[in-house]
Amino acid sequence: MALTAGCGPDSTPSSAPADLTTTFDTTGGVVRVTNTGTAPEWDLTRVVTIGPRGFGVGEGGPEEFGMASSASLGPDGAVYISDGYNAEVRVFGLDGEHLRTFGRHGEGPGEFASIESLAWVGDRLLALDLIGGRINEFSPDGQPLGQRPATPYWGGSGRGGLYPVGDDEVYAEALIADTAGSSFVYAGQNMAGETGDTLHPPAAPWDHGVRCEWDDGWSRGFDIIYSPRLLAHPGTGASMYSARTDVYSIAVTRGADTLRVIERRLPFEPVTDEEWGLATADFEAFRDELPRAVCTPRRPVRPVAKPFIDEFFVAPDGRIWVAVMRTAGNRWEVFDPEGRLLASLPVREWKTRSVPAFGPDHMVTIRQDSLEIDYVDVWRIDTSGAIN
Repeated sequence: MALTAGCGPDSTPSSAPADLTTTFDTTGGVVRVTNTGTAPEWDLTRVVTIGPRGFGVGEGGPEEFGMASSASLGPDGAVYISDGYNAEVRVFGLDGEHLRTFGRHGEGPGEFASIESLAWVGDRLLALDLIGGRINEFSPDGQPLGQRPATPYWGGSGRGGLYPVGDDEVYAEALIADTAGSSFVYAGQNMAGETGDTLHPPAAPWDHGVRCEWDDGWSRGFDIIYSPRLLAHPGTGASMYSARTDVYSIAVTRGADTLRVIERRLPFEPVTDEEWGLATADFEAFRDELPRAVCTPRRPVRPVAKPFIDEFFVAPDGRIWVAVMRTAGNRWEVFDPEGRLLASLPVREWKTRSVPAFGPDHMVTIRQDSLEIDYVDVWRIDTSGAIN
């Protein structure tokens, strides 16, 4: 069944370019969704920036973060931001007005050793404290509602710690004991507590760079940005989304069953000599300094083309946000829960080891300037097609 722009209620919206086509095909119970053509243009319009307005202006106020570690859009329409350094949550309106602050350092109810991530289950805010080994629960007005156990600090994946995938469904990064010692999993959470759903991400072999060893146990890894990686993200109903970055195809699985495969057809883009030189400069300098180090592989493997996917996220409303790597500039491509391509829009910068917060009408990102000062940007998702 082919769905072309404007041809019926299941098609891409009528504002889509005429060449956008989404095709559904089911074989052996697996739904394969293929998207070809040009995506409609959406935009992200900055609503407000929350952060210091300049040196000596409002110094020490709620807009100045020791370390903005996570942001979340609340059911009340407010922006909740965790300050990991000050161990507190600060709440702002969409206009940037500070509404309230709660939390502090400590071990009791509503207190933190650290705050890595925020997420909502219903009208209850979860705040992940990996160092303290707990998840604190709060009402929207900041009243402590209890604590849940969490795996103590182990380093995290750098993708957020808590993964909200529905109105009352969140997955928390965790470690479980097994025959190999321990395994990284996603543990399901909802308003009532742990759901019992434990998702095991697919095994990710070290094929995205080079690992070197020298002098009886010293080692160093080199990530090569153009090498393929395996990405995974939990989804609603104990499903798992996974993709290799060099193949624009996202598989949706539940247990051993593949439910859906979402494909996007885009042209390949080659890696230029200059780009490859910049990507491997650190490795080459290391080899010059330590020529006797044993590296696996011996040298970075130059891919035929650049990866398509930099990152992807499954939002609480079910939409899939894919950060696509393109020579002309990275883009978000947004898909509905069934895999139909909805739109393309520009990627906005966000800080390493933070993740964007996605709402139906807004996105929130944390960025850091050259002085390592944190700012939180609130964006309106503009579906009108206007480019600002």
